[in-house]
Amino acid sequence: MNIFITGIAGFLGSNLADFYINKNFNVIGCDNLVGGDLENINKKAKFYKVDCEQIDKMKEITKDIDVLIHAAAYAHEGLSNVSPNVICSNIVSGSSSVFSAAIQNKVKRIVFCSSMARYGNIPEPFKESDTPNPVDPYGISKLAAEKILVNLCKTYDVEYNIAVPHNIIGIKQKYDDPFRNVASIMINLMLQNRQPIIYGDGEQKRSFSDVDDCIYCIDKLVRDPEIKNEIVNIGPDDNFISINELFNKLSNKMQFNKGAINFKDRINEVKLANCSADKAKKIMGYRKSISLDDSLSKMINYIEKNGPKKFKYNYELEIVNEKTPKTWLERKF
Repeated sequence: MNIFITGIAGFLGSNLADFYINKNFNVIGCDNLVGGDLENINKKAKFYKVDCEQIDKMKEITKDIDVLIHAAAYAHEGLSNVSPNVICSNIVSGSSSVFSAAIQNKVKRIVFCSSMARYGNIPEPFKESDTPNPVDPYGISKLAAEKILVNLCKTYDVEYNIAVPHNIIGIKQKYDDPFRNVASIMINLMLQNRQPIIYGDGEQKRSFSDVDDCIYCIDKLVRDPEIKNEIVNIGPDDNFISINELFNKLSNKMQFNKGAINFKDRINEVKLANCSADKAKKIMGYRKSISLDDSLSKMINYIEKNGPKKFKYNYELEIVNEKTPKTWLERKF
């Protein structure tokens, strides 16, 4: 089987590539290397440095593939409130280009990695049958990309599946990006003996999912012939902890004795974000196999081994006013 992965240099994409190469599949992929790292890419994968929005190039490199996994995205939910143009263009235009190229080249199945941001501020746990109500441009863009995919696949009779991962953590996660990945940011700061930053009162709650458990589910969406034209939440619904509790866990593991620094709430932040895993359990036998503690320990070891890094501000802030987070405006990380 020939599998094409967009975002192959990123966190999820590179881990997916490793998984399929270990199973002796032929893996091809692309990345613009804005959010991904070249060293993440498995040497056995065929790599193209191509941006997903370059539709002519996407048509060239997606020939003779069986399944396309669209994992590329500027996954910056919070940042999308102040830099909506760059985030929305990447997700909506990039996804449209990828889907068009794949369908033109007669791909058999497309798997799109969406986001729990599609749900927004509705009562949790979020279910696939719930009416989405995204509260920020990132979530709106992901939902728009879903709708484009479903429309095109129904029009051209192509199989699709939509994965809705939530708060994935694990090795290869970018930890020098100040705009995302709260656990990675905290670990990177603590290893530099710097105090982590917590927005608001820290009682926002999240469910974290190990990347290896996510890949088990995504693989079902890729290869199981009985699972098609579905949208499925990917991740556990029993790791629901606050950001304060996450900080305390990491502090205990790393013997970090300083407190966190609190800043005011970020714009449009969803306070309680937890997805139901019932559908994934029912149709693909999903079970969490890696505990949150084990995932965090793996991340600490990975970041410690690779060394803490200075944070990189790769995106311009498009809207600068009193609502723009001071942490980004003044580069507090």
